[in-house]
Amino acid sequence: MDRIVVAVMLLCSSLLAQSQPKFDGQSWWNYVKVLAADDMEGRETGSEGLRKAEAYVVQQLQKDGLPAAGSNGYYQPVKLRSKAIDESQSSITLVRNGKDEPLVLGEDAMFSTSVDLAPEVNAPLVFVGYGLRVPEAKYDDFAGQDVRDKVAVLIAGSTSDMSSALAAHYQSTAERRKALMDAGALGTIYIPNPASMDIPWSRMRLARTRPSMALADPALNDAAGVKIAVIFNPERAEKLFEGSGHTFAEIAALAKDRKPMPHFPLQVSLKSKAKMTVAEVESANLVAKLPGSDPKLKDEYVVLTAHIDHLGVGEPINGDKIYNGAMDNGSGSAVLLDLANALSKVKLRRSLLFVWVTAEEKGLLGSRYFAANPTVPKKHIVADLNTDMFLPIFPMKSVTVYGLAESDLGDMATKVAEQQGLRVHPDPEPLRNAFIRSDQYSFIRQGVPSLAMKVGFEPNSPEAAKAKQWLTQRYHAPSDDTNQPVDLEAAGKFEDVLSSLTIMVANADERPRWKQESFFRRFAK
Repeated sequence: MDRIVVAVMLLCSSLLAQSQPKFDGQSWWNYVKVLAADDMEGRETGSEGLRKAEAYVVQQLQKDGLPAAGSNGYYQPVKLRSKAIDESQSSITLVRNGKDEPLVLGEDAMFSTSVDLAPEVNAPLVFVGYGLRVPEAKYDDFAGQDVRDKVAVLIAGSTSDMSSALAAHYQSTAERRKALMDAGALGTIYIPNPASMDIPWSRMRLARTRPSMALADPALNDAAGVKIAVIFNPERAEKLFEGSGHTFAEIAALAKDRKPMPHFPLQVSLKSKAKMTVAEVESANLVAKLPGSDPKLKDEYVVLTAHIDHLGVGEPINGDKIYNGAMDNGSGSAVLLDLANALSKVKLRRSLLFVWVTAEEKGLLGSRYFAANPTVPKKHIVADLNTDMFLPIFPMKSVTVYGLAESDLGDMATKVAEQQGLRVHPDPEPLRNAFIRSDQYSFIRQGVPSLAMKVGFEPNSPEAAKAKQWLTQRYHAPSDDTNQPVDLEAAGKFEDVLSSLTIMVANADERPRWKQESFFRRFAK
């Protein structure tokens, strides 16, 4: 009898192993090379290049036999408003002791068109530290500060006693807007934290006249009511603090170490004029379905997301003007295609939705729209597993899991990774706010347990230095193309982890749940 039991266990293990697809990274890279080719022209939201990339995805889905999952076939239309600044008719001026000090747009500061800029603003400035209001941490940068009808000056970051997920949530556009509106502020001057800047100012400034976008549905406009948004060059930020009794060097040092901030009025005021051009844009999310087999669970859905858009054609760097977006996020879009092909041959209890979302680079707009208006009943979505710029640029020894401690998904991801001999760790760079900067956050706001993963690295390791170098040199630059070196074995291992996690969630008896102590459990419907 014992021999029979052992034989049955071995047979079950063998069948399970056969049901787990294996990836070598090569098929993934073949997809990336198509999606990030020059003829896709950087896949700007609403562009012909993005439509061409989406048509390629649909072609692959049809070839793999995955049906569409929406009333419009594979395409879910998303209506947007495009907004761009006309710098020839716009200006930002500091006023000190009654004298104007005009700023050079692109050198000193630039407008953010993520808000509907007021034609004119004339207001005093108040430094409000990180500009956060976090009730759960009994933290309020606006407490005791008079910012009514003034502009709040803030630096990116949070104090070290806040969890990275909590701090990131309250730095989102929606939460900042609530804090600003409650305090009566007109808007913000935002100073990037020099300790956590992904992109140097010299490259940030090149994108300042590129259109931003907002969802056409006013109910989904997180920035409504904010009248002014300016991004200030950290290297020029001392101009703001002159005469205040503080220096920006002091502020930057505190922000680097996530220490508490002083709060004080500044001795300058702001005078701005803004001329915007607005246009209507239509883009689309792509949605495909892999039907489940269990009569009791097939109407529940595990959603796999990746954004397919990038930045299009822009200011040339080293003679190259096509922002191909190979890693960001041709890599994630290719993962979904690879998994759709592989998992179509696997019997799963729950159904899968593969969703390529648009306008992530414009503020998670496509995923925001889909999560609020899914093509299946919202209550039937059990999880979102998002892949964005997972960076297989060095050997994979560990997995970074964003949302590791928030839901059962973190436990499942840990189990899968450890089974494959990989270490697991949470967000190693909380200052970057990665947890709210990709599409899983749209699902979290709708109460859906969600996470994202990347090829991991330890802080202060050679891999960390390589990841930082990639951000500085290639992130949101034309050099994020298919000529860059990648580690195909690492890509394959990452796909093994994501595939195994997807299968585990799809086949589990119970749907994932938020942890009792998770802040995000409050969003569960």
